[in-house]
Amino acid sequence: MFKVVVGHSNDPDSLAAVEEVLQQCASSLAGNIPKAGIIFAAIDFDHSLILQQIDRVFPGIELIGGTTDGEISSVLEFQQDSITLMLFCSDEIEIYAGVGRKVSDDPITATKQAVEQAKAKSTAPPKLCLTHPESLTTSGVSILNGLKLALGQYVPIFGGLAGDQSRYQSTYQFFQTEVLSDSVPILLFSGTILFSHAVASGWHPIGQTSKVTKVDKNIVYEIDGKPALDFYHHYLGLLPPSMEYPLAVFDENEDNFYIRAPIAYNQESSSITFFGDIPDRAIIQISEAAYEDILAASKASFMNALDNYPGTQPSAVLFFSCVARRQILGTRAQEEYQNTKLCLSDYLPACGFYYYGEIAPIDGISQTQFHNETFVTLILGNQ
Repeated sequence: MFKVVVGHSNDPDSLAAVEEVLQQCASSLAGNIPKAGIIFAAIDFDHSLILQQIDRVFPGIELIGGTTDGEISSVLEFQQDSITLMLFCSDEIEIYAGVGRKVSDDPITATKQAVEQAKAKSTAPPKLCLTHPESLTTSGVSILNGLKLALGQYVPIFGGLAGDQSRYQSTYQFFQTEVLSDSVPILLFSGTILFSHAVASGWHPIGQTSKVTKVDKNIVYEIDGKPALDFYHHYLGLLPPSMEYPLAVFDENEDNFYIRAPIAYNQESSSITFFGDIPDRAIIQISEAAYEDILAASKASFMNALDNYPGTQPSAVLFFSCVARRQILGTRAQEEYQNTKLCLSDYLPACGFYYYGEIAPIDGISQTQFHNETFVTLILGNQ
């Protein structure tokens, strides 16, 4: 048995919102006791109160989550300034939480701490990891590299970096009843869990391939031996680097690519700062997308994950999308979830969030990557 339920409220009052969410979940649980959950909330709620109320109703639940930049669910679809909770019940699947603290001091130690804490409670090796780590105090790539080192290359990792409604001041992560910053909360799934996933962005590489020739983590100084700004000016003229024209960064085999979105640029150094690290000597192309391409990608991500699900009846779906997609789509952002719902003949509990960077393998055989401007679908079940 693997039962998943979802609650979602856009009530601005923290206590009223969490009570509504818990009532929705209790009704759907029909007496089942959840062992784990994920809770996501807009930045201005009283997060400590929310976590305490959840623990009061479900004492000791293995709970993680954090702040986001928009929420999605099968209850209220797309919302901002809301909270949504997904709960997991199973007597066959083990789900345990862990947390690493002060990740900016040492990402390797913090991620190892989180993984060891969760694994210590489990009787079986992990099959997948969900995470919602800090986004502002350290590199998302550094956090992901630490998790991959601690989990091993064969455990896929899914999730995204915490948000604060594009203020870029401070984000919060949740672990059981704690509200944290600069941390890495995780959930590890073991046992008879079945899952599938897919990623798509909608952006298409254009122009010639180029090579990053001078970079410091997420700041690119030179491309093809020339100032990075010259590369963008070649394609965009006087337009500055923007999220509408991110880079496609190709993997080692140059078959697949992930997206890196510009966040700022410096005229004096002719450098461009991106939302995620870019490897030295990486092969890149500038990319573009229309609104319809972006929306088609979210549908394609869901359909590909559904087609690849290894069982016959999935129990739930998680969506991880990027704040840049929401900002570019504007009032059409709600169509990301609506397009996926149209593909279903039966109700499937869904929960989703808008992040400052997404985490997932590009495909079913490659290692987990850190993405920008990408829509990730993760389908869970055990039959």
